[in-house]
Amino acid sequence: MTDLDRLIPWARTLGIPPGLLWFKLPEKPQSRSVPRVPSRTVVPSLPTAVQYAVLTPFDSALPLSDEPEMTTLHAFRAADRQIGGGHLYPTVTSYLQSTLAPRLFGTQTSRGSTSIFTAAGGFTEMAGWMAHDAGHDQLAHQHFRRSLALAQMGDDPQFAAHVYASMSHLSLHQDEPDQAISLARQGHATLGDAPPAPALSARLYAMEARGLAARADGAACADSLKKAEKALERSADESPSPWVSPFDSGSLASEVARCMRQLGKLAEAERQARHIIELRADSHTRSRVFAKLLLVTVLIAQGRSDEACSQVHEILDLIQGLSSHLVTQQLDELYTLLVPYRTNTTVAELMPSLEGTLRGRRDLYSWLSNGTTEAG
Repeated sequence: MTDLDRLIPWARTLGIPPGLLWFKLPEKPQSRSVPRVPSRTVVPSLPTAVQYAVLTPFDSALPLSDEPEMTTLHAFRAADRQIGGGHLYPTVTSYLQSTLAPRLFGTQTSRGSTSIFTAAGGFTEMAGWMAHDAGHDQLAHQHFRRSLALAQMGDDPQFAAHVYASMSHLSLHQDEPDQAISLARQGHATLGDAPPAPALSARLYAMEARGLAARADGAACADSLKKAEKALERSADESPSPWVSPFDSGSLASEVARCMRQLGKLAEAERQARHIIELRADSHTRSRVFAKLLLVTVLIAQGRSDEACSQVHEILDLIQGLSSHLVTQQLDELYTLLVPYRTNTTVAELMPSLEGTLRGRRDLYSWLSNGTTEAG
């Protein structure tokens, strides 16, 4: 264990029972120096877990905002990249219920420049992603549908298009490529006369490309990926809606890698996966893990089990403290892929560690899953 100085405060903050932890909590909280940040980045309505995310240097460049909703959004995003949706889902839904719902159904409908409907939609969409990360896709779908309605009520077409992209991603995960393509195209149509949002357009083209790859339409997939790349190269005349999640070259590389693996172009899938790993800093733990998991499947498909095992060891180190059902699911699939290679000494040495990690994550996820279901 190399990150207990980070895991211990999170365990205390989130209130995880000691018996469910794989390490022992010290008798007294460990003291640690906390960097000073402008007081306006912490507001009274900010959940405790998210306050810790703001004060802890997980992300060295958290944007500052005079609007409490935006401060909370950035803090949730920073924490989510580090510890996963399974830990944070109950906190997000609690924030929606205790802070935003009273304003949504009360007389005060706006604060600053943000519509309360848009703000509620933004956190509802975030809750959908966290439910998806925790393995509750039906719940995620419900959140996305509600988020879309709120985005439309808040008159934010860019955010509405962003929600369509999220719904398209969920359809891809559920093996519904036609639905994913349709949703991505609805997102493009929603943008319509809205201010240009090249990164958002790139994301929609990437979702469409993945659906086309799932349909084994390599030519159309390549065309959509080219459109995504060109869109990402353009600079927007105006900043996109703050509720639209970032989509950059690393994000596009991730979608390209998935398309290439789907189409059986393993060399290009490997190149893109390695590119993601190079681009993602330590503050993007989950993105690095997914990139490495993808790389491992490509290496195994190429018969390079020794190299794959080296990557798996790094993955097992990275996922300490990361709660993600999707990660656990992919580790299960990876285990199945490695079973035929058990006679290989390197694979045989890895398997006990992988089996132990999977057991521990299943136990942890079982506890987190109950909390997520209750919060939903």
